[in-house]
Amino acid sequence: MKKQNDRIDLYTSIVPNERQLKIQKMKYYAFVHYSVNTFTNKEWGSGKESPSVFNPKNQDTDQWCSAVKSAGMKGVVLTCKHHDGFCLWQTKTTEHCIRNSPYKNGKGDVVREVAESCKKYGLKFGVYLSPWDRNSPLYGTDAYNDFYIEQLTELLTNYGEIFMLWLDGACGSSADGKPKQKYDFERIWKTAVELQPDIVMSGCAPDVRWVGNESGRARESEWNVVPKFQYELQNIAANCQTDDDMKKFQKRCQDVMLKDMGSREFLADYDSFMWYPAEVDVSVRTGWYYHPLQTLTRKSLHRLMKIYYRSVGSNCLLILNIPPNRKGLFSKADVHRLNQIGYWLKKEDDCVINSHCSFSDDKMTVHISFEKQSVDRIRFSEDTTKSQRIEKFKIYAGSKCVYKGTVVGFSKIAIFDKAVITDHLRLVIEQCRNEPYIEKIEVCKTGAYRP
Repeated sequence: MKKQNDRIDLYTSIVPNERQLKIQKMKYYAFVHYSVNTFTNKEWGSGKESPSVFNPKNQDTDQWCSAVKSAGMKGVVLTCKHHDGFCLWQTKTTEHCIRNSPYKNGKGDVVREVAESCKKYGLKFGVYLSPWDRNSPLYGTDAYNDFYIEQLTELLTNYGEIFMLWLDGACGSSADGKPKQKYDFERIWKTAVELQPDIVMSGCAPDVRWVGNESGRARESEWNVVPKFQYELQNIAANCQTDDDMKKFQKRCQDVMLKDMGSREFLADYDSFMWYPAEVDVSVRTGWYYHPLQTLTRKSLHRLMKIYYRSVGSNCLLILNIPPNRKGLFSKADVHRLNQIGYWLKKEDDCVINSHCSFSDDKMTVHISFEKQSVDRIRFSEDTTKSQRIEKFKIYAGSKCVYKGTVVGFSKIAIFDKAVITDHLRLVIEQCRNEPYIEKIEVCKTGAYRP
């Protein structure tokens, strides 16, 4: 028993860093994929495109940010450079950039425009800078890492506060007849934090992990405390090449959508752990870039809300992609969909009712009292500065169980199968790693969106 308790104490000793705490509060933000691919109708460019193809006639980043704001999102991450190597800012590192495009006669800077629009609309601004560069002649050599750091330094010093660096691990260099580049991720992470101390690093990075797919699916139980490990091209821990735990975990997790990554049973095989929240990345359309023929692939409101509740409502971050079209605008239909999402999220906020909470003596049951009415969900969260602890819970209205759940973490939205008329709910924590630390509980009256 002592050994088991020692392990529970070990799990609960793992807590988020300050950067992770900040992104957990944001929960939901936008991706914007925009580049030469927008004009060539491709998802991955070759790097051989002429900068002259990038020529949006009516680009309006205020329109983008207004729509993002209307959807309830808290920030925007822009693909400043995708795998094709085309840079959307006035970089000194390469001629394959917006300076040699017709846009604003070569004087434009999309990165600056988006950064300024984000500031105008009260959104945070983040950057995606692809390590893979199909245009750079330096790619595949040691000198490329210096080239990449120079680009990263430009982005992190010339555009104000940057809330996120999104690092994609894609690398298809063999298709270009080039050697595989060994990315110096340790240097990238160090440079990012030195230049932007509050920056969150996602993807092939130590702060936020990819959920394992691009379809908006999260695990039923998404744990933040997981074994130390690496995804492709990652080097999260300094000793990852010799750490037996990480080798064992990586081998076991060939399928990064492994159903269980954090239960007691799963963690029992490991001795080193990290706080590593999952991020669900998904596009409002099938593709990440705008393709005229994909208009009919736009996800329905029902599907997008389902993704929201299974990510933000289930202890995951959500980054939702909206691709600008060749005019440099979000399509009217995409803007309409974002407005719909925002309407329903605001309606849910408006459905929160006044309630009073009290704990039982053993701290494992929370009594929630309020004026009698029809209610259909509870929104609650743990104080993750004390780690993630709740493993299993139920919600009762009288003697009737109206919801069964597992993990809570930094965000849980428990939607009942049917609304109930009551003035009292009980949250019963059936299994927990030591005592629970609940940060917030909100009861919502019936009327919010039901996916």
